[in-house]
Amino acid sequence: MTAKAQSQIPFAELNNGLKMPLFGIGTYQDPGDSITADAVSFALKNGYRHIDTAHAYLIERGVGQGIKDSGVPREEIWLTSKIWPSEYGEGKTTEAIDKMLERLGVDYVDLLYVHQPMGDWRGAWRDMEKAVEAGKVRSLGISNFDAADSLYNAVIDFAKIKPAVFQIECHPYAQRLDWRKRAAADNIQVECWFPLGGAMSNGALFKDHTIMKIAEAHGKTPAQIILRWHIQEGLSAIPGATDHGYITENISIFDFELNPEEMAAMRSLNKEQRFFNMDYKEAEQFMLNWKIED
Repeated sequence: MTAKAQSQIPFAELNNGLKMPLFGIGTYQDPGDSITADAVSFALKNGYRHIDTAHAYLIERGVGQGIKDSGVPREEIWLTSKIWPSEYGEGKTTEAIDKMLERLGVDYVDLLYVHQPMGDWRGAWRDMEKAVEAGKVRSLGISNFDAADSLYNAVIDFAKIKPAVFQIECHPYAQRLDWRKRAAADNIQVECWFPLGGAMSNGALFKDHTIMKIAEAHGKTPAQIILRWHIQEGLSAIPGATDHGYITENISIFDFELNPEEMAAMRSLNKEQRFFNMDYKEAEQFMLNWKIED
């Protein structure tokens, strides 16, 4: 089943011509390097080929160890990480990228994001562009630049190498239709964090009657229905998990399809209700003051 799942994971062709697996595993809130290494290794051995991490998650070494332990060739894996605001700035970001590669134990990452739209992200972007030219990074992305229209427009206008991926909170209750339309117009792939709602949702999506009814019809779990919806919408989803059962459950979505009526029912759930609602100014104060240790 896992080999079949791997062969059926669709790819998105990015605006730089590279192909990114739409489905992967996230590592946000993983409790430590050893658990992350186990989760990543297990995921890769069971069909996953896309890993999303970040310096701010403090488990990049665990991700690198998991890649080594899996035995899966590096070139078969799409590896993403993110630079934190305390690492932004020309010269500063170049050093941060080198340290990131060292923590991960790799020569390059496939996608690198500016993690938050604050601080000297312009200086960071210039160094990230240099990293692409040096072969240390293959694609660039923006994370959380949906905080304001002006932020998104600023990076689009500023960038010489255009963002290939735009990562935002997105799930059936917050389908982010306006942002998805804007990204599509700019030929940028949308990737979803909190694709299942995240811990802040208290499992709201799993208890939704419409989703539960569709799950029952297919003999699947609500999580599998939600992830299948993401894939059929052309979105990239990176659900986080460390439990082997959940890792297996999440990738077991390529042996069925939602029919047009079910997709319409899923789309009808949209109320643009986000579960992460920190005020931008509050977030800016916290994020600019947090200096991450190596």
